[in-house]
Amino acid sequence: MSSPALECIDVSKTYVIGKDIEVKALKNVSLKIQRGDFVSIVGPSGSGKSTLLHMAGTLDRPTYGRVMVDGVDVTKLSENELSAFRKNKIGFIFQFFNLLRNLSAIENVMLPMLLSKRYTVKEARLKAVYLSKLVGFPEDRLKNTPNKLSGGQQQKVAIARALANNPAYILADEPTGNLDVSSSAEIIATFKLLSSFGNTIIIVTHNVELARVTNRILFMKDGHIFEEAPRSFLERIPMEEESIKLKKKIQLDLLNMERENVERLFKSRLMSGETYDRALKSIDEKELVIKQ
Repeated sequence: MSSPALECIDVSKTYVIGKDIEVKALKNVSLKIQRGDFVSIVGPSGSGKSTLLHMAGTLDRPTYGRVMVDGVDVTKLSENELSAFRKNKIGFIFQFFNLLRNLSAIENVMLPMLLSKRYTVKEARLKAVYLSKLVGFPEDRLKNTPNKLSGGQQQKVAIARALANNPAYILADEPTGNLDVSSSAEIIATFKLLSSFGNTIIIVTHNVELARVTNRILFMKDGHIFEEAPRSFLERIPMEEESIKLKKKIQLDLLNMERENVERLFKSRLMSGETYDRALKSIDEKELVIKQ
């Protein structure tokens, strides 16, 4: 059995403020998020969800406990190792999009692939086009810079960018908090579709209505995960069959591109045999999920 996408084991985080003041932001938090899960972590300000977000994103280290990402204990990695790991293993989506303003939509999606040095410019551009189609971004806007895009379009670019390097999971921080109702509904439907294709998505939010469309809801309070919502509380989103068929084809095309990329890297001796076998196994598993 493969390792979980994310596992926190008795994670605690204490911040020292001034001389004698300690703030216990997380208190012995344990959770396990499997591959393909669509999970929301919900809680009010001060509940610890932002600190847990930082732990899941390897942006901070626990005071005690361990954080495992894709089977790797990230609490043991150096800062340089963490930076490289984060770039290739975790896809981030933020409330305010965080797109580079001087780059076009397609260039924003290409950037993580080029920084990883796994893709040629041609491969990165083609994959960026397919990822944009997958998340429903209009093809005629790919050359537009962020200031010429709506909020919903910018968030779709951010989602496509988060998928660029095949992350262990996507971590979304209040992903609809800066959008209108219509755009929010589109983004939620996009997440739901991606999760049905086997992508692991973790949303941190205070919005319970957004959380209800995920497959699991974890409630936080006072530094603890104190409850998981029953399945009866969750809400299903109906999706058009034709749209699903089209997106499945795009996803399968993406996986074929990924297989060709892996083959090229292996033949060029830029990828070890062990990494090659693991990458092909991951592609095969994703194909199986999509074809079901």
